[in-house]
Amino acid sequence: MIDFLIIGGGIAGVSAAARLSALGSVTVLEREDALAYHASGRSAALYEAHYGKPATIALNKAGLDFHRAADVLSPRGLLLVGSAGEADLFAADVAAMHMKLITLDEALALIPVLDPTHVDRAAYDPDAWDIDTDKLIQTFAKMARSNGAQIVTKAEVTGITRSGSGWAVSTKAGDYTARHLVNAAGAWADVIAEMAGVAPLGFQPLRRSMARIPAPDGHDLRDWPMVFGAGEGWYAKPDAGALIVSPAEEDPTEPHDAYADDMVLAEGLARYEANVTTPVTRLLASWAGLRTFAPDRNLVLGPDPAHPGFIWCAGQGGYGMQSSPGASQLLADLVGGNVPNIAADLVAALRPDRFR
Repeated sequence: MIDFLIIGGGIAGVSAAARLSALGSVTVLEREDALAYHASGRSAALYEAHYGKPATIALNKAGLDFHRAADVLSPRGLLLVGSAGEADLFAADVAAMHMKLITLDEALALIPVLDPTHVDRAAYDPDAWDIDTDKLIQTFAKMARSNGAQIVTKAEVTGITRSGSGWAVSTKAGDYTARHLVNAAGAWADVIAEMAGVAPLGFQPLRRSMARIPAPDGHDLRDWPMVFGAGEGWYAKPDAGALIVSPAEEDPTEPHDAYADDMVLAEGLARYEANVTTPVTRLLASWAGLRTFAPDRNLVLGPDPAHPGFIWCAGQGGYGMQSSPGASQLLADLVGGNVPNIAADLVAALRPDRFR
């Protein structure tokens, strides 16, 4: 019998496998052909320590040393821009993310296509890094496999029942029995809970669309920072010689293989264009991902108080990549009975007990 059967092979499930494999036998079930197909494979991939709610920020900070040791970070920086009509949103973002105000000339030196007739304020944080998401996934997978963990793809779960000593799980790749079931199913987390006879927590998948456009005016984008509009009304990030632009929408949807909404994408590109001097003339590609949140927008980590053999590892929202080292270590600490390395009140804000 497997000690920990993990449903979901995104960043949540694979990082959980790496940590839990030090405590017992682990098998990861991924419904797709490869790991990190859904939200994890469509991440904007930025480490910004102060991005998120206080409990998420604690996880971000707790995982920084792991990110550095895994050599998955590279310098990027984060620029925030706003206009006179966005003063309150801009000020709130500066305070929340501990950013430093800079002059418009300094902002233009960072991103020369900003439109100074619209943008009239800016702030900057040099301590933001790109995350090599594939390398991070593979680092966790290697850790898990080195401890004997098995990772099974094309293993969509079709049924879950309680057995006398744990759980019996049927999949398209075969049947499994386990002492503990770890729900790392992302947008499908409540679906898996209901299959297991565990009360759902009210997770909501939110669609976020992306467009990849050519480098504005042919600029070399390698040293450009990521840029947010005030209130995260849009953002743009260099990507392999091109620019990713997102309307940063949060449209509620059902769990599915997400795709971009053309109208929402057009509206977001218009918000981006209002802040720059170079219009968008064509798209290289577009896609969407689902950012799934619990009702309070904190992650949910740990055993369900009503069903201790059912372990939640869900609700990563848009913070899964940067929070994964800290979140997976906290999960292992809670399961293994160890004292977490973050404050008790923040741990309480992450446990599923808060919903029961």
